[in-house]
Amino acid sequence: MVNKTQIKAALPRELLASVVVFLVALPLCMGIAIASGMPPAKGLITGIIGGLVVGFMAGSPLQVSGPAAGLAVLVFELVRQHGMAMLGPILLLAGLLQLLAGRLRLGCWFRVTAPAVVYGMLAGIGVLIVLSQVHVMFDTAPQPSGVDNLLGFPATLAAALPIESPGGGWQAGALGLGTIAIMWGWERLRPQRLRFIPGALLGVAAMTAVSLWLALPVNRVQVPADLSEAIDWLRPDDLLKLADPTLLVAAFALAFIASAETLLSAAAVDRMHSGQRSDFDRELSAQGIGNMLCGVLGALPMTGVIVRSSANVQAGAQTRASAILHGVWLLAFVVVLSSVLQQIPVASLAGVLVYTGVKLVDFKAFRGLGRYGRMPMFTYAATALAIIFTDLLTGVLLGFALTLLKLALKAARLKINLVELAKPGHMELRLSGAATFLKVPALTQVLGSVPAGTTLHVPLSNLSYIDHSCLELLEDWGRSGAANGSRLVLEQRRLKRRVEGRLRTTAGVGA
Repeated sequence: MVNKTQIKAALPRELLASVVVFLVALPLCMGIAIASGMPPAKGLITGIIGGLVVGFMAGSPLQVSGPAAGLAVLVFELVRQHGMAMLGPILLLAGLLQLLAGRLRLGCWFRVTAPAVVYGMLAGIGVLIVLSQVHVMFDTAPQPSGVDNLLGFPATLAAALPIESPGGGWQAGALGLGTIAIMWGWERLRPQRLRFIPGALLGVAAMTAVSLWLALPVNRVQVPADLSEAIDWLRPDDLLKLADPTLLVAAFALAFIASAETLLSAAAVDRMHSGQRSDFDRELSAQGIGNMLCGVLGALPMTGVIVRSSANVQAGAQTRASAILHGVWLLAFVVVLSSVLQQIPVASLAGVLVYTGVKLVDFKAFRGLGRYGRMPMFTYAATALAIIFTDLLTGVLLGFALTLLKLALKAARLKINLVELAKPGHMELRLSGAATFLKVPALTQVLGSVPAGTTLHVPLSNLSYIDHSCLELLEDWGRSGAANGSRLVLEQRRLKRRVEGRLRTTAGVGA
């Protein structure tokens, strides 16, 4: 009875939250699909699966799943290279990898990605979204790469001007800019009581009304009257093509990026409320099942998405019911009111994506990385620029490489001090840190400055590690110095066990 009472008390709040999330998700699902080079209905299918299926099984009950702007660039490139039909098999394999990772309890490992790489990845994706969607805002098709989009924008802008062309390019651009202006103004000026109304919905609704009132000749969203027409069932023949190494790499990249984005979003959602904490392995498994379904139906990939999730928390949701119900509202709207969707200007949805892309470039996060030194800031910038000028996978791999390089350099840090002792003819070589092959040149230079006939004491107690290259260098100095009266004394106290055996074999070098 208590449970029924709690459910009745929570239902109005969950219903309100689900409507808010639905209003946020509707324009984003379609806009992200267009940015991915896919029909808008594909994004709606993913949003419906994210609500009805993943919302029911999710390990993060307040997180909302659906098509993500962070994957739009990768999907666009996959569709351009391999065709829309091959996205299904790639997504099916990526979802299977996520499911296996969740079952093997690997969820925590997807969260070890350095923040500089994640923020840099999102910034690079945001710039690419902006560069591509400014073309769509003027009813022009985007170019294959970010550089091409940047270089081609002046021509797109010139072609949209009424002086150059009698078409509706400039009118579409005005609708896109109007959408951005409304979103920007609403975010800053909205009353506290109306904070649950999303600016994206207001902008799209207002510009749709203006375009219909003025009967503007602009491109509009194409959504089939029957949603089943948008489903492209996975063909068994296409699965055989996954033997292509490039498709396997694409599936692994998609699985990793989608998982990292999902779990980072889940961690962020946990910080927004004091309720049930996220089970990352369960969340990863749920995302895998959702992406496998999207692959079978030929829809867009999904992740846990922070914009819709934060709207869910801010609207007062406390259970998974709101995430599930938002999928119900998406399905009902598409089935009953698809004709309304067909009136929405594509340029207005592009404006939503341009605004979203700008928000992904988080300069506050970039400045925050400065607290940890220059290297994280450099990694952020290098990752973002590599994504913009090459591709998403190359940029992410570069970010990981820079992170590992930083760790290697930090682990190989060694302080070397040569000190004269009170006893004449005796000196001490003080080593602190990790003596690896990277420090052989510096160590060689210091050993070369030791006068002939010196007894050199080398205490090893302050070393966390010494490899064979540095050890052999010390041994060689001791053997070569014996001819001119020099002597090496290795003090082995408290040295790591893995090195002690090696040192025992060199007992003849020093006392």
